[in-house]
Amino acid sequence: MITLNGQTYDLNDSVVLATLAGAAVVLLILFMLVVTMRAAGRSAQMAQPLEMQLSQLGGRVQALGDGQERLAGGLHHVSEAQATQQTKMLQLMEQRLADVQERMNENLHGSARRTAQSLGDLQQRLTAIDKAQDNITKLSGDVLSLQDILSNKQTRGAFGEIQLNDIVSKALPSDSYSLQSTLSNGRRVDCLIHLPNPPGPICVDSKFPLESYEALRRADTKEQLARAAQSLRLSVRKHIRDISERYIIEGETADGALMFLPSEAVYAELHANFPELVRAGFDARVWIVSPTTCMATLNTMRAILKDARMREQAGAIRKELGLLFADVERLGTRVENLDRHFSQASKDVSEIKISADKASRRARRLDNFDFEELAGDPVEPSKIAPVSVE
Repeated sequence: MITLNGQTYDLNDSVVLATLAGAAVVLLILFMLVVTMRAAGRSAQMAQPLEMQLSQLGGRVQALGDGQERLAGGLHHVSEAQATQQTKMLQLMEQRLADVQERMNENLHGSARRTAQSLGDLQQRLTAIDKAQDNITKLSGDVLSLQDILSNKQTRGAFGEIQLNDIVSKALPSDSYSLQSTLSNGRRVDCLIHLPNPPGPICVDSKFPLESYEALRRADTKEQLARAAQSLRLSVRKHIRDISERYIIEGETADGALMFLPSEAVYAELHANFPELVRAGFDARVWIVSPTTCMATLNTMRAILKDARMREQAGAIRKELGLLFADVERLGTRVENLDRHFSQASKDVSEIKISADKASRRARRLDNFDFEELAGDPVEPSKIAPVSVE
């Protein structure tokens, strides 16, 4: 006997047993269907996120493939540009080397031509020197000594005048003196120096008491020495008196004149052993000068002339100084502007160097596929170029 749902059944009844067995199987199948449907629902709910993740993963893989294709194209373009640049650089270097070689060849040919020309000129000069040597050899027997030339008073006077002219022409401007100038009294002076008033034009006359000096040097006895010294005193005093009377004219020339002695030895002898003659020249306002002291005196006169001309041109000098000051101020302003431009250019060059360094680092990283370093490299916001998206 079995009790099911409040009813009692006899187990021996086969129909009842079959019915119960079928009901149990149906219930079991229903239970399994319910369990299976619930498991299928949960599996569907769990599969949806996985499908979404798989879809996102596929999109990322596709994007990575596209990026890799673009990167490969960029690297190919960079490689082509680098190869083209290297080709251009090699061509430029070859062209410059060819230009340098051509210039060197031209310089070598030019140097060879100049050397050959110099050697030819040197040969011609050597030939001319040989001819001159032959002429000197032929004329050596006809050359007179200086003593023979100076033994004549006229040649001695010409010698002094030539030496005076040479010294004056070297010391003074050509428009500040005149040679063999005739004064109002009809006397002709060897040189007239045009000094401003005061002191006025000053006369320079050349005198050479060589005969008295030579007699003094050749004297062996006291009597001969005394006669020679007296002769020198008379000669020099006469020269001083003649210059004072002839070349000092009141209102026309300066109140003094210069007596030029073309011999340092005679000048030294007068100052060493005949100081009374020098004092006599001072009293007569005639100053005795030698070639050396004449040059010093003329240089002093040159300074006087320069000062006088500067005083005459003082107005023009002041005007030119004003213009010069304005030019200097203008130059200072332009230098400040140029300095400002240089400072701005220096700043721009510095920024260009920074950008070039960054571009070089990025190119090296692209060449080495250092994408992580590229991602971590900071980029200035102002340096990022806008990208248009269509």
